[in-house]
Amino acid sequence: MADTDSGPTTRPDPGPTGLARYDAVGLAALVRDGEVHPTEIIDDAIERMEALNPKINAIIHPTFDRARELAAGDLPDGPFRGVPMLLKDLWPASKGDPYHLGVEGLKRAGHVGGHDANIVTAYRGAGFVMCGRTNTPEFGLVATTEPEAYGATHNPWDLTRGPGGSSGGAAAAVASGMIPAANASDGGGSIRIPAAMCGLVGLKPSRGRVSMGPDQDEWGNSVQHVVCHTVRDSAAILDATARPFPGDGVIAPPIGQPYLGQIGRDPEPLSIGFLDHSPRPGMEVDAEISAAVRNAARLLEGFGHTVEESHPDVLVDEQIIDDFSAMWRVGSAASLVRIGQWLGREVTPDDVESATWFMAQFGDSVTGPEVISAQGAQMVYRRRMSEWWSSGYDLLITPTCMKTAPKLGELVGTPDDPVRGLQRSIPYAAFTAPFNTTGQPAISLPLAQSTQGLPIGVQIVAAYGREDLLLSVAAQLETEVGWPDRRSPVHP
Repeated sequence: MADTDSGPTTRPDPGPTGLARYDAVGLAALVRDGEVHPTEIIDDAIERMEALNPKINAIIHPTFDRARELAAGDLPDGPFRGVPMLLKDLWPASKGDPYHLGVEGLKRAGHVGGHDANIVTAYRGAGFVMCGRTNTPEFGLVATTEPEAYGATHNPWDLTRGPGGSSGGAAAAVASGMIPAANASDGGGSIRIPAAMCGLVGLKPSRGRVSMGPDQDEWGNSVQHVVCHTVRDSAAILDATARPFPGDGVIAPPIGQPYLGQIGRDPEPLSIGFLDHSPRPGMEVDAEISAAVRNAARLLEGFGHTVEESHPDVLVDEQIIDDFSAMWRVGSAASLVRIGQWLGREVTPDDVESATWFMAQFGDSVTGPEVISAQGAQMVYRRRMSEWWSSGYDLLITPTCMKTAPKLGELVGTPDDPVRGLQRSIPYAAFTAPFNTTGQPAISLPLAQSTQGLPIGVQIVAAYGREDLLLSVAAQLETEVGWPDRRSPVHP
């Protein structure tokens, strides 16, 4: 690992704040240099988690005793030996741990994971120490983390607001200072939206960059990575996890060098387009968020890049919304089938939230030919989107979300309107979901704050397979803006 600057350079005193400002790369360097033992790091992190979680509700399945045992034992000599990690309680199973996906029926049944997902295998091999699993909305369907099964997760920047979804528990854990990085997944913006809401770096890798096996397929819209404070953490953890496993259906082309090596390596002048207004009729981007996009454009222009107002025309194509929605509904129905298999019986409305039941019932009405037609439309959309990049552009800048973090309760359903939360989540995913469809890498960066003190995320998108460009440009902006020094009010 490159020893780029981030965090204190002298050995900290163990305690509730001594290690809290280190990123994952910095903690790993302390272990590697013999300055601290993994047990000190894990004990320190657990102390913070126990102190902060009661007010945040980010961690729903702590495994602290096992984490201490692992830290005291013979950990793999990987690049993150002794660094704590939390897993999102959605699709990455971890053997023997509770595995509930935000579903009340699975919680009541005490369902546990029967094996490690490939991403968990990669984390363990890298030396990470698993400390528990984080809160998530049921099936990750909305842009807030307030499942009926486990209650609301609070945003560390304002405890009356949500942290985004569906990786809201992960983002809240990192933004509050519990650990430096946490596992997250993104099927429509679920890494980038919480990163924007909580002032973090959130990279959605290219389709097939990180294995989704053995339970998920790489060809879907969802990918796995982390939310974290620093660009170098995102790069180094991607280096540790971006490897194919047997049976992977899509394998993104490697760049031939470590992603961490892109940090501090300024790219050649790039051609960059930006979009600072809504791609959806009837929806508006908050003025402060539009201003943050324009400021990012000015900063990048100052680095020598060519920046102009331009974006793929297909990004404002309303048809993709219908296609994405059809696949989302069918996915909900399929998820209930899987849950029924785990429970050994048919799923009932008492097992899931009303919005999930509505989506699944709606999904049952979608025919096979309609699914094939939607898949074909998404293929056309993907190819049309790529034409903008092949016409000479390297990157696209947009808002991550149209709005800042919502008040708790704004994005959940009601008895009279169960799909209210789904509908109100649309402005938060309008800029993110298209790139799940295309499979392109995209990153949310915490480039600004609102007048209310809430983080504002700006999204940068690259052509398929070009995470290297995203990370090198993100590092340029990180140096200029200095967001790792900007922490939430509850962060030690």
